[in-house]
Amino acid sequence: MKVFWRVLQVVLAVFMIYAGIQHFIKPLFYIPFVPGFLPFKMSIIYFSGVLEIIFGFFLLIPKYAKLASTGILVLLLLFLPIHIWDVFSEAPAMVSHQAALIRLPVQLLFIGWAFKVRQFVTT
Repeated sequence: MKVFWRVLQVVLAVFMIYAGIQHFIKPLFYIPFVPGFLPFKMSIIYFSGVLEIIFGFFLLIPKYAKLASTGILVLLLLFLPIHIWDVFSEAPAMVSHQAALIRLPVQLLFIGWAFKVRQFVTT
């Protein structure tokens, strides 16, 4: 079981690094996800991308894995209201209501995944 969770830890790290890089490659994709009342949308997108990359790399370093997994969990929880809002929005950032309805449970799965990885790295 230890190998299984280690593999999931590495996969989560790679996913976070990839997702973070996407914030720099396709930043305009993320604009609709930033709430309208927040200023400096591009700065928020770049900053969240930097955090995702840093947390992803640190998740691979045993000494920092607990801190990184906590950071990933917090980020995913911070993003959750965006996905909930998207489900009820007239113009979802996910392009369609079906996509938003799929993305919300996927976000919950990511949160559970990060939570379990955090438990694994703290044992």
